[in-house]
Amino acid sequence: MGKDDQPGSTLPRRQLGRALREAREGAGFTLERAAQLMEMGKTSVGRIEKGQNDKVILRDVEAFGKLYDLDAEQIEELKILAQQSPTKSWWQASRNLIMPGFNTYLGLESGASQLAMYQPLVIPGLLQVADYARAIERPYLPNDTQEDIERRVELRLRRAAILTLRINPVRAEFVVHEGVLHTIVGSRAVMAAQHRHMADMSTRPNVTVRILPFTAGFPGDCVPVLPYIMLDFPVYGTGGRSEPPVVYAENNTGVMFFEGEDDVKRYRRIHETILCAALEEQPSRDLLRQVARRYEQ
Repeated sequence: MGKDDQPGSTLPRRQLGRALREAREGAGFTLERAAQLMEMGKTSVGRIEKGQNDKVILRDVEAFGKLYDLDAEQIEELKILAQQSPTKSWWQASRNLIMPGFNTYLGLESGASQLAMYQPLVIPGLLQVADYARAIERPYLPNDTQEDIERRVELRLRRAAILTLRINPVRAEFVVHEGVLHTIVGSRAVMAAQHRHMADMSTRPNVTVRILPFTAGFPGDCVPVLPYIMLDFPVYGTGGRSEPPVVYAENNTGVMFFEGEDDVKRYRRIHETILCAALEEQPSRDLLRQVARRYEQ
């Protein structure tokens, strides 16, 4: 089958495939053994795990779940993914910052090899310290208990582990608008600790943090850009293929995923334009520490 014959791997199928692969590995099954027990070909199971099947039969999803000893709720979530329509992008209501069950973005993030993002409003979640995350969570979730808030904060911090893995940590490029540094979240002490943490994280070989200064205006004479994250995925197989890149964008009412080649290229151009106007790494790090000292005074 040639490259052009490869079926498009849409987000729900990719999410389902990744979940099934992780469940199989967690249960200790090789691809060959799982295929044998499912009475399927190894190639067929592999295509499902890569999200390359146009349709996954629900009874197969249930059988996989039982084979991997998943509970009824986990199996139901997998079946919901299998039933989602194969669109290239869609709106997903986001009433809570972290949705229960399978969250499409978090699944993609955990499987990415490289992230590139722009954030003009708040410190990116992967760089947040606990007190900053706690202050962010509280006003948007007024009905939650303190325990609920702490659970969400813990999840935010757990996400950041992808940056500090000893083997193959995710490469991440953050561009943060200077206005974010001067928007107090929590307290001045929280902001000081937050800025020092960002500066320290930027010294890691896989992490880049650059600040877009006020003086840059709107780079390239473009309109104000909302937050976005571009995700690239690792190469798999002997053919050197990888899952297609995805762009995640958000606003106050929902999130959108873009898989289309033209959409991804447009965001890459936007990112390059913003990068050209941003401070280099060392001046960005110096600014973060300078602002931290101001908050400490």
